[in-house]
Amino acid sequence: MIRALAASGLLLACALAFSACHATPVAQSPAPPVSTQLPVPTPCAEDAGWSDPTTPRHVFGNTWFVGTCSIGAFLVTSPQGHVLIDAATAEAAPHIAANIRASGFKVEDIKTILVTHEHNDHVGGVSELQRLSGAKVLARSAAADALKAGIADRRDPQFDIAERFPVVANVHTQVDGEAVVLGPLRIDHLPNTGHTAGGSGWAWTSCEGETCLRIVYPDSVTAISDKTYRYVDHPAHVAAFLETLARIKAERCDILLTTHVQASNLLARLDGKQALVDTDACKAYADRGLQVLEKRLMDEKNGVAP
Repeated sequence: MIRALAASGLLLACALAFSACHATPVAQSPAPPVSTQLPVPTPCAEDAGWSDPTTPRHVFGNTWFVGTCSIGAFLVTSPQGHVLIDAATAEAAPHIAANIRASGFKVEDIKTILVTHEHNDHVGGVSELQRLSGAKVLARSAAADALKAGIADRRDPQFDIAERFPVVANVHTQVDGEAVVLGPLRIDHLPNTGHTAGGSGWAWTSCEGETCLRIVYPDSVTAISDKTYRYVDHPAHVAAFLETLARIKAERCDILLTTHVQASNLLARLDGKQALVDTDACKAYADRGLQVLEKRLMDEKNGVAP
């Protein structure tokens, strides 16, 4: 079904080539010295909500998990200022700010806020974190429109069931594929259309001493929608979704981070209960997304309701 729609070998080859050209790692400076002792990790329920708090975790090098029991939010630090990626819900914003401080950093030192996609569970807290930090916010065109309006439009497959979120100030449009650079810090942008129209993935290289690892934070890759949207009616979106999956699969990927922590057992990995480094993780993540998309398209073709 996928291949009949858009996933020709040429399409996948182009997406793979794009990723290969944009995946060159750039070593980053290590995190600034932090004297603060991180709190003991708090357990999270298996059915934890989007806003349920948990303690911050150190990921690797200059990267810190500052999110909730369910939602990913990450601080990438540099001597010239920091980058926050995602901010969970509005209810979680004070907790994320507290996690940043508990990790030994100042919210006011955040210079840029990046997002993955334009849904309340990932961007609801951006407005408050932007207010506290004064940072500029970067998002792809469709996501930037949503941040300025407080909700996505009909380009979003989940539009009918989407929740409003606080309107965000100082939003700038991210150019597809253009890296975000802050001093020695370089974060590569991965256009990730699929789960939403304005989805973004982000990738960077973090170092501890002479050991440098490529960290990849792709967008969600689940093909879900409201009862109105049918993927088979939007072949351009499907084609872009396929490019996204190919791009993620082709990324050099030592550490996979995910928008929903359960999607990669992230907290267990950060707590040392499972392996944090897995060079096949991005490939497996993309393959799971492809399986869901293929099933969704087949169900729609056969008239099976989502």
